[in-house]
Amino acid sequence: MSIFHHLKFLSYIFLFLFTLSSCQKVQSSNQRLAPLPQDPLIQVYFNHSQSSEYQETYRQQTRLGDDLEKQILDVISLAQSTIDIAVQELRLPKISQALAQKQKAGIKVRVILENNYSRPWSSFTTTEIQKLEKREQERYNEFRKFVDINQDNQITPDEISQRDALVIIQNSKIPWIDDTADGSAGSSLMHHKFIIVDHRFVVITSANFTLSDTSGDFSNSSSLGNANNLLKIDSPELANLLTEEFNIMWGDGPAGKTDSRFGLQKSVRSPQEINLVNTKLTVNFSPISPTQPWSNSSNGLIAKTLNTASKTVDMALFVFSEQKIANILENRHNQTVGIRALIEPQFAYRSYSEALDMMGLALSENCQYEIDNRPWQNPINTVGVTTLAKGDLLHHKLKL
Repeated sequence: MSIFHHLKFLSYIFLFLFTLSSCQKVQSSNQRLAPLPQDPLIQVYFNHSQSSEYQETYRQQTRLGDDLEKQILDVISLAQSTIDIAVQELRLPKISQALAQKQKAGIKVRVILENNYSRPWSSFTTTEIQKLEKREQERYNEFRKFVDINQDNQITPDEISQRDALVIIQNSKIPWIDDTADGSAGSSLMHHKFIIVDHRFVVITSANFTLSDTSGDFSNSSSLGNANNLLKIDSPELANLLTEEFNIMWGDGPAGKTDSRFGLQKSVRSPQEINLVNTKLTVNFSPISPTQPWSNSSNGLIAKTLNTASKTVDMALFVFSEQKIANILENRHNQTVGIRALIEPQFAYRSYSEALDMMGLALSENCQYEIDNRPWQNPINTVGVTTLAKGDLLHHKLKL
């Protein structure tokens, strides 16, 4: 089938996708849905939830959604002995301030960051800023507006000490490393977002600790933040598994040895199961070498789980590009399992997107189709994209 024929089909499907899309805006409390009950050991939160409402800390506006930053702060406040945080990006000053207070109180705090996001924005020179890519320049300008507390277009050392989260970390002498601590230029991506408190309380989230991933862009009042989720879990067993992962990456911390392990340098571990009162958790860590069987990877574990579906599969995904998972879903669909998918629109229509496969479509890139590309012979019409506020993205990685 020619690319023009595929695009013709796409034009029809766009109309259908429009009907599936959801529009978010600041809404009043009379539009709230009834909240669902929470498990006593596992609580789930969504910053775009329609069943809760809160007043934002920084923009002072009331909006629908769960306050993800508050959930993080509440867990940090429980700390009596230790706090370990591994997060790709940390830009929320109240989190840094809470960590600084705990550090001052004698609690052991450790932080691991991704090397591309481990430098304070306020340390960049004019020349460095001019060399940034457009997206990073926009992020820097957003940072300036946020730090300029009195809005006089000047950033003072006092404002930086209050609003630059990484400066707060550094000034408080909290030990931290990034993924260059193994002696490399970085692991390509240290993508964790978890907190462990007192070897018992755990936060695991799809959100980076930034305004854009929690409540929304500071200078855009209509932004509600990238759509994200957060789990709070009370489980010493889970905390121990995450502490093991943290310690592998930490090594000796900032002491200078190159014994930290990131990316493919981490030891390969099998999935571990944890039984809580009403729930079973399976924990697996990425990445895994391509020389290892794909079935041992995190995607392999996801595929194995999806292959057990007997009624429905619902997905909300930032990116969906794993062909083998799409093939598993096609098999489930052919066995009358109902499948629905929401994909971030920036990535839904790329040549590598499995959203196209599910719709029975294929797009080439540079006149080449993806290797092993397999559009569904019996496509579905329940693939959609979200329409969020300008600048907000669907950042979930959920399959139900």
